[in-house]
Amino acid sequence: MVQLGWKAGTEQYPPDELLDYAIAAEEAGFDSVDASDHFHPWAEKGHACFVWTWLGAVAAKTNKIKIGTGVTCPTLRYHPAVIAQAAATVAWLAPKRFFLGVGTGEALNEYSAVGQWPDYNIRRAQLGEAIELIRALWAGEKISHRGVYYQTRKAKLYTCPDDVIPLYVSSMVPNSADFAGKYGDGLITVGGEDPQTYQKIFENFAEGAKEAGKDLAVMPRMIEIAADFTDDQEKAIDCRKAYWAGTFLPALFTERIYTPDMSEQNGKAVGSDTIKQAVCISSDPQDHIKLAKKYIDIGFDHLFFHSAGPDQRAFIEAYGRDVLPQLRQRSHAKSKSAA
Repeated sequence: MVQLGWKAGTEQYPPDELLDYAIAAEEAGFDSVDASDHFHPWAEKGHACFVWTWLGAVAAKTNKIKIGTGVTCPTLRYHPAVIAQAAATVAWLAPKRFFLGVGTGEALNEYSAVGQWPDYNIRRAQLGEAIELIRALWAGEKISHRGVYYQTRKAKLYTCPDDVIPLYVSSMVPNSADFAGKYGDGLITVGGEDPQTYQKIFENFAEGAKEAGKDLAVMPRMIEIAADFTDDQEKAIDCRKAYWAGTFLPALFTERIYTPDMSEQNGKAVGSDTIKQAVCISSDPQDHIKLAKKYIDIGFDHLFFHSAGPDQRAFIEAYGRDVLPQLRQRSHAKSKSAA
């Protein structure tokens, strides 16, 4: 069955308001909440709360919705042992409903905080070692790790959940998907690419999983999709420009852009037409169902819908009322026919 999630915009909303939206998302029927772990927002007017504190609050205020990072970088701002402990604690507070999503990060959050930004190959090697150390610590044993990038001395997590924590790896391009298959329990990516790109991502992801001896059938393929449920296109575009314009340009994720102001300056090149093409802006549920169906048909089985406004609560309620039930009905019917 396809899972339908809501993306929590930590870069746009203050943590208390965002917590209210997460509670509303559970009440509306979303299956999951995905929150990024950022030190800086994409724009000077934005927010950037400490996501681990926020996830603890969500765990305490909700009962069944899955929660997790989409994604955290466990290699530069943090030592992997700290992320292992943080994830274990949230998983303890939210039994069987926490996942850890990880990636190689952005200079906006890592270089800004610690003054380090190695090239991609080094960051990927760091991530691989970090994942291995995190999993070793989750086993609850005393770990003395002497790796290329990290060390521990009889480190042990004394608060570990009974259940295995799913660990998903971000892949934005086909060249990194084999790594996600090898090291992750699932894949996380973002929408907006052509179907051929995603098929290549899936192929490489499968190769990595096969190399690691994993069962591809139980590995989720997750994607974040941009959508605003409104008939006020102008306001929706203004919200994207105000808080997220920098994310529409690849340079933000590859270059040493490390302040919100630099991100905003970079984002000034983004026009309204670019946002119209990348975001489903409509108050017609069928438009949103069509968008979701496109990605489900490509092969994704866990969708996160990211709204930038102008009214986040209205988006959550409209999706819960008009979009999620129809998507689940279609998914159920497809599953029955396949069986």
